[in-house]
Amino acid sequence: MWWEKPKNKKKPFYKRWKFIVCATLLGILLVAGLAGEITWLYIKHVYSAKAEDFDLHKLTEVNAASVIYDRNNNVLGKIFLQNRDPRPLSDFSETLKDAVVAAEDVRFYKHHGADYYGMARAWIRNHQHKHIVQGASTITQQLARNTFPTQLPASDKSYGRKILEVFVAERIEQYYSKDEILGMYLNRVYFGSGFYGVQTAALGYFGKDAKDLSLGECATLAGLLRNPNSLSPWSSRKACIEARNFVLGRMLDMGYITKDVHDQAMAEDLIVKNKKTKHTESYALDLIRQRVEKEVGLDNASSGGYRIYTTIDSDLQKKAQESLQRHLLEVEERDGYKHQTYAQYDALFREQARKSAEGDSDNTVIPVPEYLQGSIVVLDNATGGILAIVGGRDFDHSQYQREFSLRPAGTAFEPFVYAAAFEKGIFPGALFQDAAMDNRLVMIGGTTGILGEWGPERADDRYEGFIPARFALVKSKNAASVRVGMATGLDKVRALWKNAADLGNSDLPNPSLNQLKNSATYMKYPSTYLGSSEVSLMEMTMAYTIFPNEGWKPAEASVIRRIEDKDGIVVYQQAPTKKQVLKPTTAYEVHSALSEVLEWGTGDKAFIKDGLKKLPFAGKTGTAYNFTDEWFLGYSSEITCGVWAGFDKPQSIYPGAFSSDIALPVWVDVMNASAANYKPAELEMPRGLSKYKICATSGLLATDKCVDTFTDKNGQTVTHDTSYYEIG
Repeated sequence: MWWEKPKNKKKPFYKRWKFIVCATLLGILLVAGLAGEITWLYIKHVYSAKAEDFDLHKLTEVNAASVIYDRNNNVLGKIFLQNRDPRPLSDFSETLKDAVVAAEDVRFYKHHGADYYGMARAWIRNHQHKHIVQGASTITQQLARNTFPTQLPASDKSYGRKILEVFVAERIEQYYSKDEILGMYLNRVYFGSGFYGVQTAALGYFGKDAKDLSLGECATLAGLLRNPNSLSPWSSRKACIEARNFVLGRMLDMGYITKDVHDQAMAEDLIVKNKKTKHTESYALDLIRQRVEKEVGLDNASSGGYRIYTTIDSDLQKKAQESLQRHLLEVEERDGYKHQTYAQYDALFREQARKSAEGDSDNTVIPVPEYLQGSIVVLDNATGGILAIVGGRDFDHSQYQREFSLRPAGTAFEPFVYAAAFEKGIFPGALFQDAAMDNRLVMIGGTTGILGEWGPERADDRYEGFIPARFALVKSKNAASVRVGMATGLDKVRALWKNAADLGNSDLPNPSLNQLKNSATYMKYPSTYLGSSEVSLMEMTMAYTIFPNEGWKPAEASVIRRIEDKDGIVVYQQAPTKKQVLKPTTAYEVHSALSEVLEWGTGDKAFIKDGLKKLPFAGKTGTAYNFTDEWFLGYSSEITCGVWAGFDKPQSIYPGAFSSDIALPVWVDVMNASAANYKPAELEMPRGLSKYKICATSGLLATDKCVDTFTDKNGQTVTHDTSYYEIG
């Protein structure tokens, strides 16, 4: 009936609470989606624009070490900001590439720069463990971060940096193929222990090229990428093996290797090279670096990937360093040596280094070493190329290059006095008095005698009256040498020395040259003839090349043969030139005397005691006043070698410290070591000379009864005819 209540009607669906809830949720989702889409579009617009500012050409621009080679093309060292040797991807085996992909980015060939699936997986795992246990950066993202460390700093953990990194990675993938990206990554990434790029890491850890690595070695390098310093085999062998095995397991899971191959690699022992310092320094490398930086600039030398071919002979260099250290250690053990020793200073140096490494340093500055020092220069006579150069006993202790320091040469200077005399026309057979003279005349200080006032060349020195000039040079007779010089004239000696020692437009640092030229103006006293003027070992060694070279010398000493850029283009080429100093006849006259210095003169210990090979060598001892500086300069037909020993702050080494006891043994070692590769030959007498035998007593032509005796290289007493050469 009409008064009856109507039956319940169903509500419209849009009024039902379920619909309202669903619609509300859907609306929220739509709004959120729209907001998200707008937000994403905004983020994409902003960060895409930011990513466009990145210069992708920098991906292929890596700092590459400049490699230094010796004269035989063996690697001597490197100049670098980052120790890296970039190689094309074709130089890397498929095994190596598979290992890196398995270790760092299993979906590398599936994503387009960022692995969103991997991001989600990493977020879940990290959330479960309440801390970060897994990352999601792809190889492309790592490449971006490594290439642009300033714009994408790893220390910045903000979402903004991470989002920008994703957009940069996706942009990289638009421009480069997967292989190109992997190649750039392998050349750029850090493998610990100072090794950047897989080629340098392969050589550093395993001593082989990256293309020659075994499966286990490839997996080892790939395993290092997660934490290069902590997982280094030199830091933790156990952790390194565990990282390698993890990579091998991933490679098995991805089907890169079979189970048998996997098991075999897992069973292999980890064999790596002994750890070396990141960058071995030496006096030779320091000098080379200075020269290279002068030619191509510091930045280019450190990052331009140059190939630097030098004149250094690595074997001879090593022999020179070892010999100097060994013989000077022996000197420190001799009676009368009362100075600091190498061992004493080294203990102090190592203790301070240990404290610094442990963070326990008290900031105490280690004083400079005060032990006996030395230096060596070995030159190629034909080119002036430096075959070996040693600036001191230990580069770690002191980087001071002593071959360029100014010191009095002592009697090693005398050959230039006699050369000037012979050039002037004084004959080698002319007699000069070897007798006491007032030392005030030569500005030494005493009123009588040379012995003890200016280091004689041997303890049994005695005055011999009138003797031939040539005889006085061989036996380093100081009084007679002063008289030869006075007869020649300071102007003649000074002019010859400046011509012989002047290195021209040298590419080598040579602080002594200008000072020498200035000091030469003041060579006013006869002590100059005994080597009182300060000169450098480099100058002396270069000057001595005039004697085996028929009076000429290389215009400059060089250590670089050529420099090539990373494309093999030569950017510097050494072009040796010559400079005539003496007449060939004069050079030979002096040489004939210097060859006898080793036979029966002041250097006779070379054959008798030190074991010099019985080959055509020549040279001259040099002991400075009060036994402060010891020299030996000598040569063969092929090379010239100079040795100096003394203190940085001049002082007597010990009473009676003769150069024949200190410098000569080092010179003998170097010359013996050089003989195999630089075979000495007898120097030919130039045209225009005639040989005469003269009497050492009268200076006249010798008769049958005019003989002298001496002990030869075999220790036998023999008779000797004094000869000289005269222009015929």
